[in-house]
Amino acid sequence: MGILHEDVVIIKQAEKEDEATVLTINCPDKTGLGCDLCRIILFFGLSIVRGDVSTDGKWCYIVFWLVGKQSTRWGLLKKRLLEACPSCSSANTLIYYPSELLPPKPPEVFLLKFCCHDRQGLLHDVTHVLCDLELVIQRVKVSTTPDGMVMDLFFITDTRGLLHTPDRKQDTYDQIKAVVGEAMVSCDIEMVGPEITACSQGPPFLIPPSITEDTFSLEMLDQCQHGSQHSNSVSVTMDNSLSPVHTLVQIVCHDHKGLLYDIMRTLKDYNIQISYGRFTTKRRKDCEIDLFIVQADGKKIVDPSKQNALCSRIRMEVSRPLRVALVNRGPDTELLVANPVELCGKGRPLVFYDITLALKMLNIDIFSAEISRHMIGGREWEVYRVLVDEGEESCVPKNRIEEAVWSMLMGWEQ
Repeated sequence: MGILHEDVVIIKQAEKEDEATVLTINCPDKTGLGCDLCRIILFFGLSIVRGDVSTDGKWCYIVFWLVGKQSTRWGLLKKRLLEACPSCSSANTLIYYPSELLPPKPPEVFLLKFCCHDRQGLLHDVTHVLCDLELVIQRVKVSTTPDGMVMDLFFITDTRGLLHTPDRKQDTYDQIKAVVGEAMVSCDIEMVGPEITACSQGPPFLIPPSITEDTFSLEMLDQCQHGSQHSNSVSVTMDNSLSPVHTLVQIVCHDHKGLLYDIMRTLKDYNIQISYGRFTTKRRKDCEIDLFIVQADGKKIVDPSKQNALCSRIRMEVSRPLRVALVNRGPDTELLVANPVELCGKGRPLVFYDITLALKMLNIDIFSAEISRHMIGGREWEVYRVLVDEGEESCVPKNRIEEAVWSMLMGWEQ
């Protein structure tokens, strides 16, 4: 007997406003599946408040309790989750997903180029449209001229794989036009080579070494970057005595947006398989996570050096899943946000969306913006650089800007 295709992903929507939607996934297993599912859920703007995961190494059963916006397109979410699940024909063997063995086919990259008259919040409004259209921003180059014109270059990929068609291009143009209005001067979409979004070696140009060291170093973990108000005390412990075949990882921390994704992507990069896991939140603030894990060879982790390395990495990624800093550029201020990229090449979704929303809520204009990828400290990072136009009338302290962006990225109330 098999399982019906429509039963692989089941979504039971909440009937009351204070209830959670229950997502059930029943499919063949693969290393990193939990990470892929959590990334999709995060892209749809949903938070996981509770979770149960179990697998026998071939088949997995996952239940997530979700909360989020009422406008969620549940049918589309189900479709994307189904696409991430292995086919039932693969249930006879565990699917490992090391990037060097199964490199994903690079998606087609398109350049969205448009010119218009600038206004406050424009960049966020356009970013919102692209996210709703499932157009993933890979790289950005935004500049503003002295006469108030803005030239935006978005290098994007299409989750639906249809941007090469006239209908999809026209729909994208129409929705951008609806947001920009009469301020639109020109808009064009063309296919470009994937080398446009390739990763560069070394940190971004003009970033001082002190900033890169503070931002990307594991040794900086114990120094609270954002003050005591949002310091995140994290406890990560390992125990091999409770199971004859599994290592138990216990994590206690403060909740933040994408917490389970940050844990899952770390385990995926280490090629760790979760046999059983439970995730709970208390008052949607404090989280407790129990994970019974094994290595790629199916054995528990007994080497103390490997235990320490994995614990340190989890603690780092939970405490500081992204890096946020402000850099002085003479009279100007540049906001720097760094997003770690998974070994498979994918990064945390909606980062640019959150950055631009936080600045829009502070009534801060964006003079220029850029997204690029760089190898720093042996890891690939997606680096967002935003030159903010504080203006003569701006009364927002610089530490307030950094705090607001950090809070928006973490999903914390300001």
